[in-house]
Amino acid sequence: MKNIKKLAALLLLFTLITSALAGCQSKSDKEGNDSTAAGTARTLEEIKESGKVVIGVFSDKKPFGYVDADGAYQGYDVYFGNRIAQDLGVDIEYVSVEAASRVEYLVTAKVDIILANFTVTPDRAEKVDFALPYMKVALGVVSPDSALITSPEQLNGKTLIVNKGTTAETYFTENYPDVKLLKFDQYSEAYGALLDGRGDAFTTDNTEVLAWALENKGYTVGIESLGNLDTIAPAVQKGNTELLNWLNEEIKTLGKENFFHKAYDETLAPVYGDAADPDSLVVEGGVIE
Repeated sequence: MKNIKKLAALLLLFTLITSALAGCQSKSDKEGNDSTAAGTARTLEEIKESGKVVIGVFSDKKPFGYVDADGAYQGYDVYFGNRIAQDLGVDIEYVSVEAASRVEYLVTAKVDIILANFTVTPDRAEKVDFALPYMKVALGVVSPDSALITSPEQLNGKTLIVNKGTTAETYFTENYPDVKLLKFDQYSEAYGALLDGRGDAFTTDNTEVLAWALENKGYTVGIESLGNLDTIAPAVQKGNTELLNWLNEEIKTLGKENFFHKAYDETLAPVYGDAADPDSLVVEGGVIE
């Protein structure tokens, strides 16, 4: 009888300990989820006081945001980011993002600003605040010269490579359901798939595929403009009005000195040469002409 009572006591003690540990774990999980679900954005003054602004850019989308052979960030977006830091009077930390993680990085306050070729869309504008635009863009489709795609209808039943979380993915999902989408997180993976023949074509911003095709013989942008003409703009966390207002004023001021055309000359002209008109891409002072 004593042994039975001992066993019952041990079982009760084990149950109490297990419940307590489960409760702690549940609380820890909840706190972890709360901390990653949302973060408090830094104000303009907090950024200045810290001496550093954190900006999310691409690391593999040449010539807009990429890491060079020396490990330094380069490109059109980076050129702009460097000027933002200069005019804020702070250092800069670049954080590599993927297309699908851009909203998340703002919501969780991992970065202060996103400059990763971020197309303005109504859905995204519900989650983040966009500043004035500094570039305009449509979609483009690049494919091998041996089987050139010149219309989206040619892709029905074929495989189109896209990046997750992009306007290209949304556009083809909504408008061409018969096109098979092969999706990747990183642009380097997507281009690798095209080179390996795992897809019939690749689609993203026309400015980007045009640049890639110029550097990769045997590939041509058969569809140079698809969908609506969209704009590219910096974005901040929803409600970070002070930083948003500063960015808008910065873009207006830079427009007066033709800054974004200078950025084009420094970062994009060496790639495009005479193949593109700067005015078809650049937006000065946040005003689309």
